[in-house]
Amino acid sequence: MTIDKHPIRTPKGGFGKLSVGIAAAILLLSACAKEQDVNAFVDPTVPADQTYNEALANIDAGNYTQARRKFKKLDRQHPYSEYAKKSGVMSTFIAYRQGDYPEAIAQGKRFVDLYPANKEAPYALYLVGMSHYRQISDVTRDQRSAKNTYRTMNELIERYPDSEYVEDAKRKRRIAKDQLAGQEMLVGRYYQERNEYLAAINRYRGIVEKYEDTRHVEEALARLTESYYALGLTSDAQTAAAVLGHNFPDSQWYRDSYALLEKGGLRPLENQGSWLSRASKLISGA
Repeated sequence: MTIDKHPIRTPKGGFGKLSVGIAAAILLLSACAKEQDVNAFVDPTVPADQTYNEALANIDAGNYTQARRKFKKLDRQHPYSEYAKKSGVMSTFIAYRQGDYPEAIAQGKRFVDLYPANKEAPYALYLVGMSHYRQISDVTRDQRSAKNTYRTMNELIERYPDSEYVEDAKRKRRIAKDQLAGQEMLVGRYYQERNEYLAAINRYRGIVEKYEDTRHVEEALARLTESYYALGLTSDAQTAAAVLGHNFPDSQWYRDSYALLEKGGLRPLENQGSWLSRASKLISGA
């Protein structure tokens, strides 16, 4: 086994006993130094409850940074104690409060993975979802955080349906979903403005089929009416307008779509064999 990639050579160029001895001594000193560093941090003689209460006192005093250090220390000193479990949740909470969302996400996911049946697991998962939620940007930018929010809050709802955090998780999931639909609308309008109607239709269709319970579906149906009409696909345009009128009869979007068809001597008329007709049942919840 090679002790050192660059061992000390003897004057004749060989590897002497002195070189091996020095290298071994260096490694031994290094190992001792590392052990001392660890021992300086890990002191199992300090009771777990003492460290935990000190951390809570730091929180009460508003010293979150020191509290985080205490909780990490507790996790290392007493890794299998109930206080270590509590410290995992508290570390997640503090990281979230300090706006260190990547750390909160990592800590929260670790806790849920280790203790999925723990009574604090729903809260830890909720903090993970909220950490993603706080990072959602406007629809013109990347929506990875919105996707992660939706996925995490949905996981919380499905895994812990009786949790006190479920109702807010549903609200945050709905907001994230609306955000994702908003970006699809933005892209759809971009294509439509450039007369790339097929590309626009694909985006609008995705909104109607995947984001049927968001506020954007109403406009998406109107834009489908316009795009199909522009391509001369009058039956599809009539169906889109009919579905829009069925679900949003008092909508300005419906009145505009109706007026557009009327200019061409047409009326909203639903084709029962169209994908739009099937999607209408999803929108109405039928």
